Amino acid sequence: MESATSEAKLALSYFGSLEGDLYEAFMKGAKNPAISEKYSFFHTSDADCAAKFGVSAPGIALSRNFDDSPLAYTGGASDEEIIKFGKGSSVPKLITFSEDYIEPIFGDHQAAAILFTEETGTAYQAAFAQVASEMQGEILFVTSGVTEGIQSRLGEFIGVGKDDMPTLRLIDPQETMMKYAFEGDSKNLSVADVKSFVTDFKTGKLEAHLKSDPVPESQTVDGLTTLVGKTWTEVVMDTNKDVLVKYYAPWCGHCKSLAPIWDELAKDVEAAEDLVIAKFDATTNEVAGLEIRGYPTLKFYPKGNKDGMDYSGDRQLADFQQWLGENSSAYQAFRPKNAGAAQDEL
Repeated sequence: MESATSEAKLALSYFGSLEGDLYEAFMKGAKNPAISEKYSFFHTSDADCAAKFGVSAPGIALSRNFDDSPLAYTGGASDEEIIKFGKGSSVPKLITFSEDYIEPIFGDHQAAAILFTEETGTAYQAAFAQVASEMQGEILFVTSGVTEGIQSRLGEFIGVGKDDMPTLRLIDPQETMMKYAFEGDSKNLSVADVKSFVTDFKTGKLEAHLKSDPVPESQTVDGLTTLVGKTWTEVVMDTNKDVLVKYYAPWCGHCKSLAPIWDELAKDVEAAEDLVIAKFDATTNEVAGLEIRGYPTLKFYPKGNKDGMDYSGDRQLADFQQWLGENSSAYQAFRPKNAGAAQDEL
């Protein structure tokens, strides 16, 4: 039998004759890459075998090496329904996060409630496990630590450290990755708490939880403004300011190479009114609706257009100066056309 991951083994079996709408839907589903790479597929016309799997011909059953098995398929003669059944049954009721489950969550864009803890045998873990069983299929239920391997990466991504545990979070990896935090006491988490948290998410009652570094005591030093999640809107959306932002990651080599040039640009225009040169650590700060796909990403937010314009030019000081001279009214007022050339001549 093929395995969906190193942990899960999955099979869909059809019982009955090789004809009819259900058989055709089964065969069509078996060829769909959404499940064909994860499942093995079998067929038999043996009625006794079908009975052992809890179905009667024609029928379909799912076999797996975790949770309840086998499971009888109760949907219609539709390959879409069979695929949905297969995908929804390919992970355990309660997942211990590992690389095996990156695809079901992030690849398949399935919402997941995640309990971060490194304890065992607690009442709050039992409550979470009970809800995972009772609400199976509505969203995924996951447990994770934050100190080892891929679990530490998950904790960093969501903004959970060792001092934050235990904590209950929820992620919704749709078009824009949204994260939510349980506001109650996770150490005293009850079944009702978990159900209410999930239900409020499904009905759109939760507000997104956005990561933010603390606001620095000195937000602007030598002309360079440090933005964090809590200050981004106040600064960037100010319609009286032209704002040029560098979105970076501390570990990014290209970001490190750009840093001294960015510092020099900020110092060079420090005296310019209504012009802000800023940096934003996009690994530890978030803004609703803002998705940064690569580092560094440079965006310009002029006074009259706060949608954000991508900067894609060269990255030397003179390149930035020339670009601002063409696109920033604040820079143009600070350094009129040809002023730089006149300075060079002196």
